[in-house]
Amino acid sequence: MIAFRLFLTLSVPFFLSSFVSSYSWNDVKLWCSQTPNPEPCEYFLSNNPTHQYKPIKQKSDFFKLSLQLAQERALNGHANTLSLGSKCRNPRETAAWADCVELYEQTIRKLNKTLDPSTKFSQVDTQTWLSTALTNLETCKAGFYELGVQDYVLPLMSNNVTKLLSNTLALNKVEYEEPSYKDGFPTWVKPGDRRLLQASSPASKANVVVAKDGSGKYTTVSEAVNAAPKSNSGRYVIYVKGGIYDEQVEIKANNIMLVGDGIGKTIITSSKSVGGGTTTFRSATVAVVGDGFITQDITFRNTAGATNHQAVALRSGSDLSVFYRCSFEGYQDTLYVYSDRQFYRECDIYGTVDFIFGNAAVVFQNCNIYARNPPNKVNTITAQGRTDPNQNTGISIHNSKVTAASDLMGVRTYLGRPWQQYSRTVFMKTYLDSLINPEGWLEWSGNFALSTLYYGEYMNTGPGSSTANRVNWLGYHVITSASEASKFTVGNFIAGNSWLPATSVPFTSGL
Repeated sequence: MIAFRLFLTLSVPFFLSSFVSSYSWNDVKLWCSQTPNPEPCEYFLSNNPTHQYKPIKQKSDFFKLSLQLAQERALNGHANTLSLGSKCRNPRETAAWADCVELYEQTIRKLNKTLDPSTKFSQVDTQTWLSTALTNLETCKAGFYELGVQDYVLPLMSNNVTKLLSNTLALNKVEYEEPSYKDGFPTWVKPGDRRLLQASSPASKANVVVAKDGSGKYTTVSEAVNAAPKSNSGRYVIYVKGGIYDEQVEIKANNIMLVGDGIGKTIITSSKSVGGGTTTFRSATVAVVGDGFITQDITFRNTAGATNHQAVALRSGSDLSVFYRCSFEGYQDTLYVYSDRQFYRECDIYGTVDFIFGNAAVVFQNCNIYARNPPNKVNTITAQGRTDPNQNTGISIHNSKVTAASDLMGVRTYLGRPWQQYSRTVFMKTYLDSLINPEGWLEWSGNFALSTLYYGEYMNTGPGSSTANRVNWLGYHVITSASEASKFTVGNFIAGNSWLPATSVPFTSGL
């Protein structure tokens, strides 16, 4: 029954049923030549089972075809991955495989959204969801490498989905446009959410209360989250009273809001890590999958420690998610800004190696970033994960402070290093203390990505902000133009004017 339900959820939706005909070879050759990966495009378009020749008249037709092709192969990849479960030889292979099953499902859901004629969305929305779909499949692959089991099951999963998704990203490529703001928030924040976040006591609006002492409806955060309506269109508020909640939490429903009693008062903590046999993806103390997530006044913590490698405090793959007055505490890979559009305001982030990482389109504003003492005497604040030049993703740190945590002693600290080929990170109008190494940025491995990345600094202050001795990589930029810097603001980079106002979290739209 479970397998049958899964098939119904992930099977090709009705609007894809027309995708059964083949196309003339001239059309296939012409259109596929306009993509970065013409070979799989040509192969799958010309090897459809039914030969009803019809012309591809315009780019929009070809883009939809390309989406359908990626969807078809993703469904095939999901089915193939499911069938490989019995071939896993040990717990590490099983852990990486289980991630892949879920990540294929999430990719299929994103593709469903881009193809659903009943859903209203913009070209930027489409690019965001396609960026996430590609990130999911890259994460699937990464899990096998992290756990050192890439030799057996992983090669059996390959089926060209990533190349087909890259084609759709290239065809849909969009330029940033300045959206509008309202009351200091991007307009994607709904008015009701804005009122909640600006309320003196948002907990008073809670649908349910979580309390360790039994004074609420639930004693664990997971119980409250799992009992939330799965398809709620309105905001569902969970108030978590002060206390230490030792648990892993996964939030799958949309429009959930978690409210605590403040940083250091309401604490959600666990200790999963790659060193302990878990993938980075699965190590998160709190993982958010459902869209529209909001949280306020909570500490998210991972206590695996500095020597257990990747150990995530929070992972967000929630589109249009907001984090306000929260703290994220860990060492390596503390905050996994995994995918989609995210906004952080007045938050504290603690860590050592790559402690703000992922492939979201994310803006940090008025945040405090604290480098802790690492085991290997080198800190890197960011590791951005853009794998395709057309993904509309990157890390933007604006009006914030980068300083040393109380335990940091004489350690070289860098603003970031390129985790992936097209890594993109910008620090703007941010205070950089003396802990920042004069070179600013660190290589990942030799010359990897140094000419394809985009690292920028704009009008930063503090003893670590001088760009006089920064790296001379082709991809590094001292930004002097306000118009160039404005591409990475809340207004432009995460289209914040269209969704943030509804959350009532304060934000600055421009520079």
